[in-house]
Amino acid sequence: MSKSIRVDDDTHAALASLKGDDETFDELLTRLLRERRENVRAGAGLWEGTDAADHARAKRREMKRGVDSR
Repeated sequence: MSKSIRVDDDTHAALASLKGDDETFDELLTRLLRERRENVRAGAGLWEGTDAADHARAKRREMKRGVDSR
Protein backbone atom coordinates (compact mmCIF):
# COMPACT_ATOMS: atom_id res chain seq x y z
CA MET A 1 0.00 0.00 0.00
CA SER A 2 1.39 3.40 -0.92
CA LYS A 3 1.05 6.67 0.95
CA SER A 4 1.20 10.22 -0.27
CA ILE A 5 2.99 12.98 1.57
CA ARG A 6 2.74 16.67 0.84
CA VAL A 7 5.85 18.79 0.62
CA ASP A 8 6.22 22.40 -0.43
CA ASP A 9 7.87 23.31 -3.72
CA ASP A 10 11.22 24.17 -2.12
CA THR A 11 11.37 20.81 -0.33
CA HIS A 12 10.45 18.97 -3.52
CA ALA A 13 13.17 20.82 -5.44
CA ALA A 14 15.75 20.04 -2.74
CA LEU A 15 14.81 16.36 -2.77
CA ALA A 16 14.81 16.27 -6.57
CA SER A 17 18.36 17.67 -6.59
CA LEU A 18 19.47 14.77 -4.37
CA LYS A 19 17.65 12.11 -6.39
CA GLY A 20 19.59 10.02 -8.85
CA ASP A 21 18.42 9.90 -12.48
CA ASP A 22 17.21 6.31 -12.18
CA GLU A 23 16.01 6.66 -8.57
CA THR A 24 12.41 7.08 -7.44
CA PHE A 25 11.53 9.44 -4.61
CA ASP A 26 10.76 6.38 -2.48
CA GLU A 27 14.23 5.00 -3.19
CA LEU A 28 15.75 8.40 -2.44
CA LEU A 29 14.02 8.66 0.93
CA THR A 30 14.95 5.08 1.79
CA ARG A 31 18.58 5.82 0.92
CA LEU A 32 18.66 9.03 2.94
CA LEU A 33 17.20 7.27 5.97
CA ARG A 34 19.68 4.39 5.63
CA GLU A 35 22.61 6.81 5.35
CA ARG A 36 21.42 8.74 8.39
CA ARG A 37 21.12 5.54 10.43
CA GLU A 38 24.62 4.51 9.33
CA ASN A 39 26.01 7.91 10.32
CA VAL A 40 24.37 7.73 13.74
CA ARG A 41 25.70 4.22 14.29
CA ALA A 42 29.17 5.26 13.16
CA GLY A 43 29.17 8.07 15.71
CA ALA A 44 27.76 6.01 18.57
CA GLY A 45 30.31 5.50 21.29
CA LEU A 46 32.84 8.01 19.96
CA TRP A 47 33.07 9.68 23.36
CA GLU A 48 33.21 6.43 25.30
CA GLY A 49 36.23 6.35 27.57
CA THR A 50 36.80 10.11 27.28
CA ASP A 51 35.69 13.13 29.25
CA ALA A 52 34.25 14.78 26.12
CA ALA A 53 30.65 14.39 27.34
CA ASP A 54 31.49 16.23 30.57
CA HIS A 55 33.14 19.03 28.59
CA ALA A 56 30.10 19.26 26.29
CA ARG A 57 27.72 19.47 29.28
CA ALA A 58 29.85 22.17 30.90
CA LYS A 59 29.96 24.17 27.65
CA ARG A 60 26.18 23.85 27.30
CA ARG A 61 25.65 25.15 30.85
CA GLU A 62 28.01 28.03 30.12
CA MET A 63 26.17 28.91 26.92
CA LYS A 64 22.77 28.74 28.65
CA ARG A 65 24.04 31.10 31.38
CA GLY A 66 25.11 33.53 28.68
CA VAL A 67 21.66 33.44 27.07
CA ASP A 68 19.83 33.67 30.39
CA SER A 69 21.74 36.81 31.37
CA ARG A 70 20.55 38.75 28.31
